[in-house]
Amino acid sequence: MAVLCVILALVCGGLGVWSWSQQRSLRQAAKQLAQRGEDGSAVRVRLAAPNAGAEELLAQVNRILELRQSDRAASQERERELRRQISNISHDLRTPLTSILGYLQLLEDPELPPEQRAEYLAVVRGRAKALQSLITSFYDLSRLEGDEFPLERQNVDLRALLAELLASFYGDFTDAGFDVAVDLPQRLSPVWADPGGCLRVFTNLLRNALDHGGGTLSVRAWEEGDAVFTAVSNAAPDLSPEDVEHVFERFFTSDRMRTGRNTGLGLAIVKALGERMDARVEAALEDGCFTVTLMWRRGRENGEKRAVNAC
Repeated sequence: MAVLCVILALVCGGLGVWSWSQQRSLRQAAKQLAQRGEDGSAVRVRLAAPNAGAEELLAQVNRILELRQSDRAASQERERELRRQISNISHDLRTPLTSILGYLQLLEDPELPPEQRAEYLAVVRGRAKALQSLITSFYDLSRLEGDEFPLERQNVDLRALLAELLASFYGDFTDAGFDVAVDLPQRLSPVWADPGGCLRVFTNLLRNALDHGGGTLSVRAWEEGDAVFTAVSNAAPDLSPEDVEHVFERFFTSDRMRTGRNTGLGLAIVKALGERMDARVEAALEDGCFTVTLMWRRGRENGEKRAVNAC
């Protein structure tokens, strides 16, 4: 009997110690959770004493903490990106506005010669159009990213579109002293896209080349398998591989590329608009030559039109 009592006492003592250690471990875990809630840390909460049931629960809690930390980091990155974009658009809006205000002040001079007045008015008109273009581009990009930009998909003849667009830009490239090389096949399958969207994509690419082309431009189109490819290339001696990784980001402009004409929205619109038309858009830099390549889906035999998010 005495031995049984001793064993029973030991068992009760052991259970008491185990229960105390479990309670202490849970209290410590609760304290750790409270600290994680206050400081936002993602450090995992651990039990001081093993407990299978509690450890399974803590594993889920730790997972939630990690997800919350990840969401917080993503939110902070979005806030930084938003501040950067606001700073960039403020700069791009302020530049033409400052110029306009300066010339308007000069135009207030009653003794200003008529020829100079006409010259200043032309400058003001040009700056105002640049400002209008920036605002329109920003609005269009916002609509594209919000799936609110109306598109009507149909068969598009890219060869004819590129030939006509290049002809309209011919004077601009000639005046800028560009060497232009065009390689368009005699026959090119139509692509399944929006005509206005295609025109906007290639207009932006040609304007980008005109602003930063370094005097050379190459436009090519070809077919591989079930896809149609187009590539617009220009010399870019000051562009770095690091820059190429960001050229499709809105408002991105390398300091070496910023000229006052570049808002950093043109290529972002190319990327967003191309992808809305199911085209794959890629940029590359090789031997100082910057190339934007688009892979288009070949058109449909019946050519039936189809609206995409038309509004």
